[in-house]
Order: sequence, then C-alpha cells, then structure tokens
Amino acid sequence: MATVERTKLTPKALSARPDRLGPGHRLCAGCAASIVVRQILMAIDEPVVIANATGCLEVATTIYPYTAWRVPWIHSAFENAASTIAGVEAMYRSLVKQGKIEDRNVKFLAIGGDGGTYDIGLQALSGAMERGHKFMYICYDNQGYMNTGIQRSGATPHGAATTTSPAGTVIPGKPQFRKDLTAIAAAHNIPYVAQASPHRWKDLMTKARKGVEADGPAFLNVYSPCNRGWRIGTDDAIEAAKMAVETCFWPLFEVENGVWKLNYKPRKKLPIEAWLETEGRFRHLFKPENRHVIEELQAEVDRRWERLLELCGEA
Repeated sequence: MATVERTKLTPKALSARPDRLGPGHRLCAGCAASIVVRQILMAIDEPVVIANATGCLEVATTIYPYTAWRVPWIHSAFENAASTIAGVEAMYRSLVKQGKIEDRNVKFLAIGGDGGTYDIGLQALSGAMERGHKFMYICYDNQGYMNTGIQRSGATPHGAATTTSPAGTVIPGKPQFRKDLTAIAAAHNIPYVAQASPHRWKDLMTKARKGVEADGPAFLNVYSPCNRGWRIGTDDAIEAAKMAVETCFWPLFEVENGVWKLNYKPRKKLPIEAWLETEGRFRHLFKPENRHVIEELQAEVDRRWERLLELCGEA
C-alpha cells in the first residue's frame, strides 16, 4: 500500500495545495457547500474517488460539458450515491486482492445534501454502513431541498418557512423537529461519525482525516448555510454557522468506535433567538402569535444538548 506524507493543517501549508474542486462552478454566491467540500478535500492527502448524489453541488459543478472536479467523480441518482461508492470500493478491493491493480490507498467518498441523505438516500446509506464498506459519506446539510425550490426536508428546523411548509395562518412554518441523522448514523455502530461546521475549519479537516482513516464506514455531517433558502446575505454563511454552534442547535462532536466526545462547548450558551433572528426564514416566529414556536424549539435544543452532554460524559 502506498504511503503519503501528511500535510500540516496550517493556512501556509494548505495554501500550497492545488484545489481538487476547481473554480467556474455555478453554485450561488455565498454557498457554503463549496467551502465545505474544498476544506475536506484539502485535508485528504490520498487519491480520492467521489460519488455525488443529485443536488445543488452536483448540478452546479457539472454543467455539461464542463466540470469543476479535478478528481475521479461519478453521479448516478438522488437516492443511491452510497450504493454507487460501495460498489466502486468493493470492485477496488477485489482487483487489489486479485493482484490486477496496485493498492494506492485510494479513499472513497460519497457526498450528498440533506435531501439526498436524510430522506431519499437514507436506505442506501444505511445499507452501505451496515455492510461495512470502507468509505466516508459527507452530508452538506443546508436544511432543505434547495436545488428544487426550497422545499422542507427531514433536516429542516422546526418553524422554518419553506415552499412546502409556508408560514401563514394555518401553520407557522415546519411543524416537525429535524431528524437527528448523526445519531442515526452512530446507531449503526460504525467506526467513525462526526458533526462539523466550516467556521471551525481545523476541526472539520481533522474529522475528515479521521473519517478516511477509519477501518470501515464513516459519516460526516457538516453544517452548510444556504443564503438563498435561509434568506441571509451572500457573505453571512460562516457567521450563520457560528451562531448555530454557539446556540447549541448544531453541536460539534464525534463518535469514535462507539465513544462519544464533545469537541466544542460554548463558554456561554446563547439563546436560540440569537440564531433565529439572523435568518429571514424565521422572521415570522417573532410575531406575538408565533412566540410559542421559539419556546418549543428552545426546549428541544436544550433537551438534545443535555442528552449529548450525558453521552459525552460532560453532564
């Protein structure tokens, strides 16, 4: 197996590396998905092969006949990126075992948004994790079906206004709470699971390295602000990510071989309003008749945070 020299996770060292996701893609100005992908690919020193689920990242980086990808990349369908990369990984292991190709320590990645991961692709992802394929699945979580018109997904927060959960006189935004997909992945008892954010880039890149080095499946759930769907400015993505972490809506943690570890604990846990008030999709919640939704959301964030502290031995 080929060995590689690890690049230091410092701005100076990383700036000398070529981008594996090139310029010229059609993602919206201010979209965090490209930031997330560039950080992850920059952290990985080995050769990579990527399967990409249908979504914003896929359609915007591969406008025929062009591509922004500078690595082997394949798109199959919305629901089966995990199955596709599992098949590629199995073929590679077989060819290496047969002596037909040299083992170059290739890393296999699948990437999807929350629509293609929390919802449509969950069955394929669960199956690939259960079978034990050696790959890392990356979800860039922008909390909705942004590519097809900002519809609600299983990742959309309680109370958020989307085109299929519009805020009005009937409902004050999405009635349900978001699915805890990171915990669902951890329940598969795979070697590595983590939750990360692009505003803490070194934490994200370290987790990406741990994921590809794991002896089996790995899952990385990354917060990915969407200025179009969240009604924030094109330069607000990183600040939006920071506020989600500081309010404990999006905690940073990892589960390594079954051991839960908290990676960041705010010095002062901010109230959920500090995050909600920065995004237009929650503007309606500050009307007197909708204040109860903020209270419900705060109670749920507090409940999940306390549970996480217990799991990580921080309670």
